This record gives sequence, C-alpha cells and structure tokens, in this order.
Amino acid sequence: MPQLNLNPWFLIFMFSWLFFLIVLPQKVTSYMFNSNPMLKNVEKPKPQPWNWPWT
Repeated sequence: MPQLNLNPWFLIFMFSWLFFLIVLPQKVTSYMFNSNPMLKNVEKPKPQPWNWPWT
C-alpha cells in the first residue's frame, strides 16, 4: 500500500510545518504591523452651535 510508505509523506509533513512555523508568521506580522500607530490628539475640538433658521 503506497499510503503506508513513510518516506515521501514525512518529508512533505516536515516542510509544511516548517512553512507554517517559520515563513507564515513573518508574512502575517508584516501585514499587521506595517505602520506606526499615531497618537490621538488630546484636545477635543470645540463644537460649533447650530444655526436654526426657524427659531
């Protein structure tokens, strides 16, 4: 039975896990942290009063 031959499947298994553990996390973190976060402005803008024409 060819499914029970460990030689080709073990190599595929090892390379796939190496990809998932080494290459893939670097790719994901490059998309997640691609820019530095900006600090929010502490001052709140003062709201402008509305001009109601019918009052």
